[in-house]
Amino acid sequence: MHSDFLAPPVEAMRPATAAPDISPIIEGQATKQRFFMTVLRAARLSWHLIHALLLACIFPTLSWRSQQGAMQRWSLKLLEILHVRLHAFGTENTTGHSAKLLVANHISWLDVFVINASTPARFVAKAEVGSWPLIGWLVRRSGTAFVKRERSRDTLRVNQVIVESLLAGEDMALFLQGTSTDGALPVRFRSSMLQGAIDAAAALHPLAIVYHDRNGNRIDELAFIGEMTLIASIWKILCLRSSHVSVSYMPGISCAGAGRHDLAARAQDAVNAVLFRSQGP
Repeated sequence: MHSDFLAPPVEAMRPATAAPDISPIIEGQATKQRFFMTVLRAARLSWHLIHALLLACIFPTLSWRSQQGAMQRWSLKLLEILHVRLHAFGTENTTGHSAKLLVANHISWLDVFVINASTPARFVAKAEVGSWPLIGWLVRRSGTAFVKRERSRDTLRVNQVIVESLLAGEDMALFLQGTSTDGALPVRFRSSMLQGAIDAAAALHPLAIVYHDRNGNRIDELAFIGEMTLIASIWKILCLRSSHVSVSYMPGISCAGAGRHDLAARAQDAVNAVLFRSQGP
């Protein structure tokens, strides 16, 4: 018996075979590529540190202006290697003064280089920084003043260093929080390290540091807090594809005849106002 029905081809009767899932392969390749790029950046950072060692050998013999230029160029290159894009606002507020004291909130060891990339200055740091391998020697060679805050005599000594530096026309910078935090509000500034600026009748310039993504959202990955080691923090930053940092410079506050506590409160309020706005709605 003949039929007009034609059977479908054998191929058409076979169930469709799902395409192989290659997403794990793609993700694996992407992970390897990111790891390779991180290692490459780590190699560039190592070479940049070697450059710093060579520069540190002659750094104390340079004039203050030459030191400023060297610090700024080295810091800008460091940020480039770490893929940290700098946005500086209000730097014009720091011009017109023979010397100034910069006071900022403190989030990361990177803060020093963020400030030096826009307004190079000598820093006051806690004594422990001087004992860090390699970094401690570098910052000592750069003229950093170390302070043991728990010792009142040491605070007096460092305040005298600040006076001498400001009177010599050298800009100084310090973190009045005393330690780094994750960038959460509010910051609380101590006043003990401001006497030097008062005695030198210098200008006090508050500045606010905010680390964020390209959309302006604050990020915590660059914070150097708790029990984190310096090496762990550096590797964490190297693993980031990119990040941004905004530094806002506020108008100077005259220290002549002012009180330490009043100056600390005014600087604290100015910085907190910027940090509050950075939190978004």
